[in-house]
Amino acid sequence: SEGLAPVIVQALGRAIRTLRAKGLTIVMVTHDPRFAAPLADRFYVIEHGRVIETFAASELEARKDMLHEVLGV
Repeated sequence: SEGLAPVIVQALGRAIRTLRAKGLTIVMVTHDPRFAAPLADRFYVIEHGRVIETFAASELEARKDMLHEVLGV
């Protein structure tokens, strides 16, 4: 979503929701947990090619400090 116009980001979010509603599995790679939060069931944080954290979407609020530290967001 970085560098995209807001209208494009909104369209992308709608497309992902539509695909998800059809039962498709989607792997999304983004540095922006705010964009991913309403779309994701699980989060995997990757640093230098290694998964360093994994958690459910319901845990996102509790992991914000870690995400800020790792992702700088």
